Amino acid sequence: MRTTVVVPTFRRTAKLTRCLAAIRAQTMAPSEVLVTVRDTDTASRNVVGAHTDWPALREVPVSRAGVVAAMNAALDATTGDIVALTDDDAEPAPDWLERMAHVLEAHADVAGVGGKDIQSGVSAERADVGRVQWFGRVIGNHHIGVGPARDVDVLKGVCCAFRTEAIRTIRFDERLRGQGAQVHWELALCLALRRAGWRLVYDPAIQVTHHVAPRHDADQLHRGRFDSAPHEDAVFNETLAMREHLRGLRRLAFESWSLLVGTAESPGIAQLPRVVLSEGSQGWQRFLATRRARRG
Repeated sequence: MRTTVVVPTFRRTAKLTRCLAAIRAQTMAPSEVLVTVRDTDTASRNVVGAHTDWPALREVPVSRAGVVAAMNAALDATTGDIVALTDDDAEPAPDWLERMAHVLEAHADVAGVGGKDIQSGVSAERADVGRVQWFGRVIGNHHIGVGPARDVDVLKGVCCAFRTEAIRTIRFDERLRGQGAQVHWELALCLALRRAGWRLVYDPAIQVTHHVAPRHDADQLHRGRFDSAPHEDAVFNETLAMREHLRGLRRLAFESWSLLVGTAESPGIAQLPRVVLSEGSQGWQRFLATRRARRG
């Protein structure tokens, strides 16, 4: 199977250079490497152009902001049977692509496979990874997953690969909000694949080192900063994905849980006292932004 690696990038040239070096060092060389570059990002274009001795590497120009537009442009340009995705601030392990391709070649009913993004200073371990609970609460933990390979509901965009035929049918959801990372695009894609009857596999032996870096956009989820607008975009995206995925009593349970309970990140009424005590006025802003986003 032909393999394509896609790397969306925006103004992080040192990170991109390191990422491309890791991709070039793969034990299974990709058939092509597509770097999506926004038309205003001359520095990133220069990084790609400097690799004149790497014919598999190509730039995919993008005129619209947001990772969804970038990935759809790459999807339209790819010739691979498998599309592997990573971030420009990640450094894939040498066997990263080979391991993912092996899973997809061995299991015809698997549309996507992903693994662990190792982060500096994080030592926790969790067996429960990439799962959507019956009432719509999402459990991530991809960066601290342990155990054998298993089926999951959601993969993480920094370390994953998909069958091109499966995601070309669904595509990356253009309705998602945001000007940069467009948080929860993976949730929208993966739940659509699950509804179509495909399996998704998470294996923590598939790894990238994730050098989590500041983004040159407003989407700062898990980057140590709170901003109402990108938080509202992220919660809107999650809510959109869940409302399409859940039906009947499960959807009603999600609506009730998100309003009455929620999480510390996206608080409902019961979480409000705790987040206000810990974050002060920022906690109140977080609650209001969450409610606006849930209403759509």
